[in-house]
Amino acid sequence: MIAFVSGPVAALAPDTAVVEVGGIGMAVQCTPNTLSALRIGQQTKLATSLVVREDSLTLYGFADDDERQTFELLQTASGVGPRLAQAMLAVHSPDALRRAVASGDEKSLTAVPGIGKKGAQKLLLELKDRLGAPLGTGTGVGAPVTSGWRDQLHAALIGLGYATREADEAIEAVAPQAEAEDGTPQVGKLLKAALQTLNRTR
Repeated sequence: MIAFVSGPVAALAPDTAVVEVGGIGMAVQCTPNTLSALRIGQQTKLATSLVVREDSLTLYGFADDDERQTFELLQTASGVGPRLAQAMLAVHSPDALRRAVASGDEKSLTAVPGIGKKGAQKLLLELKDRLGAPLGTGTGVGAPVTSGWRDQLHAALIGLGYATREADEAIEAVAPQAEAEDGTPQVGKLLKAALQTLNRTR
């Protein structure tokens, strides 16, 4: 198993980072929050989890070991694959997920795309004894990974090589879409929409 990758960031895309390891470019699937901290040309070290399927090998990358362990534990619940587990970590930090499960907070789980009310109830039951107790002292159940979607989106666009002015314009273009969403805006979807507007203006 590949436990981590370390090296310079060779390329960034909306959901993937390419890290050069010994002359080989390793494509790693990451959440927008993880991608926003990466910069092309800079050294990085990402904890990773290799998901093996009959027709594919996919490497998922995380900011730290806690995220990776949570990602793997989430998949022990029936019906949770790597994409849904990653979506859960895109919306909530590992500790926020632990708090949500420990307190039976359905609403936090339904904020994740792909999880409805029944699915949330089932996950709360299955994960109750698996995720463990929250590590932090924060009281906000299901607190978003970062304070604002604008900051997250701006950092991700700058990390992808866009100028500050371009990033600001793209954020304004997708702001109506973000404000129309209930609960926490999905940064991954907004990033894709922002990139589409930038491609049109170039």
